[in-house]
Amino acid sequence: MKWNAMKVTSAALLIAAGVGIGMVMAKPVPASSSSMTPGSVDDPVVTKSYVDEQIKKALDGKTGNNNGGNSGSNNNGGNSNSAGNTSSDEIEIVQLPVGKVLIADGGAEAVVRTGEAVAYSTTSVGISDLTAGIDITNGKKVAKNHLIWFPRDGRGIQAASGAKTGLTIMVKGKYTIQ
Repeated sequence: MKWNAMKVTSAALLIAAGVGIGMVMAKPVPASSSSMTPGSVDDPVVTKSYVDEQIKKALDGKTGNNNGGNSGSNNNGGNSNSAGNTSSDEIEIVQLPVGKVLIADGGAEAVVRTGEAVAYSTTSVGISDLTAGIDITNGKKVAKNHLIWFPRDGRGIQAASGAKTGLTIMVKGKYTIQ
């Protein structure tokens, strides 16, 4: 019986010694490969106001302090060439009368909300219906509530021939009405 007690005691002492030596000799494993300390020169702590200020500076430099807005009239009271939205970040609701054409700049986007619309293009390539994933060529119907993208200047949307009412279009980007 004494012999069993000595075996158990010896095993416990060996395990304890192994754990103790392992704790003393072991190196701590870093949480990340970089040894940067938060708040140091290599990893500075910044305030929200500083970040907001830097974002504002970046945006002001990008837009040239232009607040956008409408540089012309959208009601087309006799104007044959009304300028459209000058800010590419704002969505503008445009009322397009029958017989007028909304000509978008390349990269502009539009959604026809009301009326029967058709694509306008002076080339064989038209405008992109991103919702349906198709190319709409000149004179083809533009579906309501589909996101339309104008890949190049000179392409647009107009009311279908024979339409009795104009169009309501949401436009994001630069455009003109002719």
